[in-house]
Amino acid sequence: MKKMKMDDDFQSYLVDGAIFDGDADIPCMLEFENLIIPKSLVPFTARKRVKNKRVFLHCFIHDYQFSSLITETKKHVEELTQFEGVICPDPTITVGGSKTINQAQVYFSRAVGFYLQKNGIFAIPCVRWGDSSTYDYCFLGVPKYYIIAISTHGCISPCKENNNELRNAFIRGLPVMFERLKPKYVIVYGRMPDEIFNPYKSLTTFIHFESDLQTFFNKRKENN
Repeated sequence: MKKMKMDDDFQSYLVDGAIFDGDADIPCMLEFENLIIPKSLVPFTARKRVKNKRVFLHCFIHDYQFSSLITETKKHVEELTQFEGVICPDPTITVGGSKTINQAQVYFSRAVGFYLQKNGIFAIPCVRWGDSSTYDYCFLGVPKYYIIAISTHGCISPCKENNNELRNAFIRGLPVMFERLKPKYVIVYGRMPDEIFNPYKSLTTFIHFESDLQTFFNKRKENN
């Protein structure tokens, strides 16, 4: 018989020993003394095809593609220890969506990160926000003055007229993220337009990675 999350008390083992943050009780991730700065990112879905394990796995992909990392975290630990590190799951935060569901998405991202850290894996917090109603909980559980990862993939389109709601939500939340977390390093996955990010370049060190889709189209242009 197939198990559901509720059969294991919603993966409660993930947060054994965790400290919880804020009214939403978001588990706090740990702060490793020795930072590892990613030099290369590979999607979680490609992990079995990677020969050079000195890379970080990322979850900037469709939610269903990394769902097993949340629902069956234990099964992945041994495999993930082979890699240099992991960027935490990036579940969808819906603009104008259910507060309960959005909080749960943040909870599981931090819970998985905490569990991986406890097992010796260098896990980088992934921070995502929606509209202003998410600010009370979407930054919880992340150490200040640390390293974080964010993604613009899917919300910062080359055409400003596309995805206006997502684009505006990202732009409005960016200064709030810097105010709350004051990150030392920010990994940016996806487009990084100067008009959006230049005002913050004095506040942090940005580490930019093109999205896999950008890389694909750039290579296709070169070949043509």
